[in-house]
Amino acid sequence: MDRLKKSRRLIRIGKTPRYVRYFTDFPIYPLNNHWTDTNISGFGEPKVYVVQTYTKVIQRCLLMTTDPGDLVLDPTCGSGTTAYVAEKWGRRWITCDTSRVAVTLAKQRLMTGVFDYYDLAHTEEGVGSGFVYKTVPHITLKSIANNPEIDVIHEKHRPKVEAALAALNTAAKTSYEEWEVPFDPDPAWPEAAEKAHKKFLSTRQKRQAEIDVSIQKNAPQETLYDQPQADKTKVRVTGPFTVEAVPAPTVEPLTGDTPAVLPADDSAARTGESLRQDEWRAELLAAGIRGRSGQQIAFARLEPLGGTRWLHARGETKDDPPKQVAVSFGPEHAALDARQVEMALKEAQHLVPRPEILAFAAFQFDPEAAKDIDETNWPGVTLLKVQMNTDLQTDDLKKKRSSNESFWLIGQPDITLNLITEGPEAGTILLSVNGFDYYDTRTGTVDGGGPEKIAMWMLDTDYDGRSLFPRQVFFPMAGKNEGWAKLQKSLKAEIDEEKIEAYRGTVSLPFKPGKKQRIAVKIIDDRGIESIVERELDVPEA
Repeated sequence: MDRLKKSRRLIRIGKTPRYVRYFTDFPIYPLNNHWTDTNISGFGEPKVYVVQTYTKVIQRCLLMTTDPGDLVLDPTCGSGTTAYVAEKWGRRWITCDTSRVAVTLAKQRLMTGVFDYYDLAHTEEGVGSGFVYKTVPHITLKSIANNPEIDVIHEKHRPKVEAALAALNTAAKTSYEEWEVPFDPDPAWPEAAEKAHKKFLSTRQKRQAEIDVSIQKNAPQETLYDQPQADKTKVRVTGPFTVEAVPAPTVEPLTGDTPAVLPADDSAARTGESLRQDEWRAELLAAGIRGRSGQQIAFARLEPLGGTRWLHARGETKDDPPKQVAVSFGPEHAALDARQVEMALKEAQHLVPRPEILAFAAFQFDPEAAKDIDETNWPGVTLLKVQMNTDLQTDDLKKKRSSNESFWLIGQPDITLNLITEGPEAGTILLSVNGFDYYDTRTGTVDGGGPEKIAMWMLDTDYDGRSLFPRQVFFPMAGKNEGWAKLQKSLKAEIDEEKIEAYRGTVSLPFKPGKKQRIAVKIIDDRGIESIVERELDVPEA
């Protein structure tokens, strides 16, 4: 109680002493279960996805439940808000989505994100050690009562305060105790008394200021986990991450000779195929295959095909005259592989009448399978890759409508490689993406299409045949304030503006071939449909 008195933390209300608490003693208030500041407003960040969650909601949940370095899983990726927030706050993350559009948006959002650089608690231990956070003192009655430094400070200033009080009482002819001295001087006091009053207040204020500093210094500190200390001289971009789909059927050994490649055991994946073929066939007959610019391959009939294992349906289109069509469905939970393409082609050669269109429909295509479909030349027969909408995997939730866009034609990527033979960049390669070659449903031929509908494309200059590692990433359809423009704005001094502009185009930066002498280009169109094209290089290794 004596220390509260010395700290001027007691006040009398009636006959009862009360504790004086200032707003600055603890200016922080804990969040409760009613959040009024998490609504998306017109002044917030723009939405890139129709059901995009406001980042502050995810941020608050993440900070309440995880520490830096923890792993966060979001099985409904959407626009990648959870991954974006986790990256910002130093959490590891895994996010999943069945929508190709969502995955593409999330990739772009992460790759072009810029974050504050937070000071680490222990630099040598990495982000797992946590950040250096802002703290605030939490001044309580207990912390004041248990602070012995207050006695020392009060005793140090006591002679000066008593001398100033005595001088005031002498000049004003009063007998004030310390706590009785008014803040304002009496108008009837002489000038000497006013000066003594002013000196007394100044002496007492110096003592109080020193006591207040001691109270703050010795009060327990509360850590603000949503306010880490940021190094304003640095900025941070997203760390390396991978985009993974169906695992590769083979892996490269770490040491030793490469063993003979065994066929992948996809029996479990193909079990679902036979169970869902009737549903897919009915949907294909009802909805047809969507092409570009509103074109469509419509079917007059589509029937099960008996006596074959790799071909699952045949029918004819509504064209005049109708075209004969054969369809091979990929597995439900695995990629359509090169073996299925090979075996389906053999079976198709024995069909009578011969099909004019052979369609391979799958949720995902193995790169080798896609390459075989694109490069197979069968006179009189057109081979098509058809992307199956992942909504077909939740068919029980989907309404049966002829307007459903369940099957899409996949264009064949058209690229050009040019070897630079002169100048400082001699020996390097320039790659141009010319667009897609699409099947024209009106003429029955494959026609070239421009690059206007390419939303994103990635180049792996040393492709291993399994995992595409993008060394260069381009956003041709990005606006002035989208894509790499965000980085350009934030990193003006550190980034080559000419290269940033090049990353909006369809021509790569010069590159040297890698050890594997193989490149791969993944192109994603405005519908979110991905296509991969590979090329072998015949250029001396860099």
